[in-house]
Amino acid sequence: MIRDWIELTKPRILQLNLVAAFGGYWLASKWTVDWGALLWVLLGTVLTMASSCVMNNVWDWKLDQRMDRTKDRPLATGRLNKWSVLVYALFLGILGEMILFMKVNVLCGWLGVLGMFVYIVVYTMWLKRTSTWSTSIGGISGAMPPIIGYCAFTNEIDAGAVLLFALLFLWQPAHFWSLAIRRVDEYRAAGFPLLPVHKGVRRTKLQMIPYVVLLLPTVVLIYSYGYAGTVFLTVSVAAGIVWTWHTLKGAASTNTEKWAKTNFLISVNYLMVVFLMMIVDTAGRPF
Repeated sequence: MIRDWIELTKPRILQLNLVAAFGGYWLASKWTVDWGALLWVLLGTVLTMASSCVMNNVWDWKLDQRMDRTKDRPLATGRLNKWSVLVYALFLGILGEMILFMKVNVLCGWLGVLGMFVYIVVYTMWLKRTSTWSTSIGGISGAMPPIIGYCAFTNEIDAGAVLLFALLFLWQPAHFWSLAIRRVDEYRAAGFPLLPVHKGVRRTKLQMIPYVVLLLPTVVLIYSYGYAGTVFLTVSVAAGIVWTWHTLKGAASTNTEKWAKTNFLISVNYLMVVFLMMIVDTAGRPF
């Protein structure tokens, strides 16, 4: 039973975004860390993200029953009651926002509200069911954690916050479409108008390219503006080139399943590597 309640929060998503929030704070602080403040921002961020994920489960439970990947989720199988889960989502969200507003700062609180609104209302309730733009625009919510972490220290949105937003916003479409390509038949059966469903797999492969390519100048700018050092730049550019090369290969790939699986794994590792390098090689405290 406890495992079902945890599963509703989508722990793997939370883990990746906690790393991003931690990286955002570390980038801004340049190793001058207030550990108490960092703990509060991570807790507030993870609770608001968990609330959004649980609400996504509440809204999608019928559609989840149509997909092999999601048919065993707690609400899809009926193991948990929908109204109890809704209360759970509201509790997590209210607690998370109280922490961000009261223990971090007002700016982070509003960024949390924005992230929840985009993910729950704009993405889950609206675009996910109506438009191929759902993945791109929904990426706004996924880009909030590092900005919240960053603004927890700076209490302002500056160039560093914008670049962190760009990094996560550009990363998400290619990452998600790699998964969607592998599950295109399931998404079609469930009625989700994703890009590979409506425009085809080849079009999706081509549309992934500009997102991945634009990550290269983004990490260069993070270095150029003095937020991170040369080790960050070298490793991040190298990782970006590897991902770009593999993404470009997609158009000519005949084994789409294998290509998409590898591209998805590359995307996950790319994000982890970039933020790890950002943390250990923040400008002012080189590797």
